Amino acid sequence: MLLAVVEIVLLLVVLGLLVTRLGAWSAGPAARRRAAPALTQARWTAAHAEVDGETRVLLRRWHPGPDGSPVVLEERVFETFPSDDPAWEARFTEAMAGARYRCSYLDAEEER
Repeated sequence: MLLAVVEIVLLLVVLGLLVTRLGAWSAGPAARRRAAPALTQARWTAAHAEVDGETRVLLRRWHPGPDGSPVVLEERVFETFPSDDPAWEARFTEAMAGARYRCSYLDAEEER
């Protein structure tokens, strides 16, 4: 009788493990399917930041999050120059134009 109870308990434990494992496996692909549209909506955009007296022109890859706010996936520094540079406005305008061009190129490459 004791042996039968032990066998039933072991059988229930094994079945419980199988059910939880199968549930975890089925949730994995579903979660990836939900995340896939967000990654296909990812776009590159030009941005800038002032850090330690230096202007950084950035390339950011982002997608809209579940609540609509941007989620940054990747950030690359495109160009840096001193914030007090006498030719700051010209350098900034040129760097942002170059960054926007690069972003459009990166977006086109990812669509292929």
